[in-house]
Amino acid sequence: MATLLPLYTPSQLAYYLAMTSLLNTLITQESHVVRDPLWKDIHLSDSLYQMYRSKAMQKLGRIKQLGPTFLLYPGAVHTRLNHSLGVYHIGRQILLNLLKKIENSLFSIEGVNAYLCALLLHDIGHFPYAHSLKDVIADDHEAIGAQIIENDQELRSLIKACNTTTELVCAIIDEARPAVSEEISLYRSILSGALDPDKLDYLNRDAFFCGVPYGMQDVSYITGKLQVCDGRLALEEEAIASVEHLLFSKYLMYRNVYWHPRTRSATAMIKKAVVGSLSDGHLREDELFNLDDEEFTHLAKEKRLATLPLFEAVHNNQIYRCVYEESWEAEKVPTPFERHQREELLCSKYGLAPYSLMTFKGSGHL
Repeated sequence: MATLLPLYTPSQLAYYLAMTSLLNTLITQESHVVRDPLWKDIHLSDSLYQMYRSKAMQKLGRIKQLGPTFLLYPGAVHTRLNHSLGVYHIGRQILLNLLKKIENSLFSIEGVNAYLCALLLHDIGHFPYAHSLKDVIADDHEAIGAQIIENDQELRSLIKACNTTTELVCAIIDEARPAVSEEISLYRSILSGALDPDKLDYLNRDAFFCGVPYGMQDVSYITGKLQVCDGRLALEEEAIASVEHLLFSKYLMYRNVYWHPRTRSATAMIKKAVVGSLSDGHLREDELFNLDDEEFTHLAKEKRLATLPLFEAVHNNQIYRCVYEESWEAEKVPTPFERHQREELLCSKYGLAPYSLMTFKGSGHL
């Protein structure tokens, strides 16, 4: 019996052969395996493995993914390096699935390599409590990360060894930069979308290390149902329920982990300490960017910051309790620096020790 093969146009056949070659290269060159407690074997090429071992990446191994959440969930001591490997792993699986579909003709070898680098480096701009301080620090962590990559000779050399360019990697990570091609726009939509590998990893990983069931997703099913439509990432209709499950899981994780009152209070105390030190001129914004958790604490001690008692209280699990709560209209909520000034005036008025009172913005409340 004769076997019927699909008929391709010359351009389709050329693309098919190129993508087959790329798939083979991706698989055969991945000579290193890093063992992960969540995803098990994570495969890296030699150049990407050296990137993982770079000084800038190893700093992420000294920054807790969930900050002070370990005070509530003692298992939550996983790091941003763990998370970065997970994002790379899931993003790679998405790529492998998309490359197997002949209709996806956007991909180039240089672009694919830039995407793989961006997956691994996407959190390189993080410093301790970066998310908590996003309304205090002028630049977001993506912009900071792109700047770090551009100024780090080791990372630039490793990106070059991956047969791509620093410009493309930074364009994928930092969406404020121009998208130099439709392919780069696609990679952005993969890395920062409704079903991005970042979200798929942190929900599963945070739930795993906190010991709660809320964030678990069927990642292999979701990544297998993704495709490209009109240059953008799309999901097959039969998998829509997986998006609904993800959104509800995210809500449960925020309610029970990320926005738990003790976690919020501990985070607010650290934020208060940083805002106070910035306001007093004892700390500069740029001093925060290259710190890990230990260096963050050491800096407060070395500078003998007036806010040091707040840092020490958090480290000793002596967390403030909420004594009053009221609703505010979003546009009328004071900035962190305005709140700091008002808080210190109240401390002075009522004879309280400096930094012993604070207000923080909760979920629709202050």
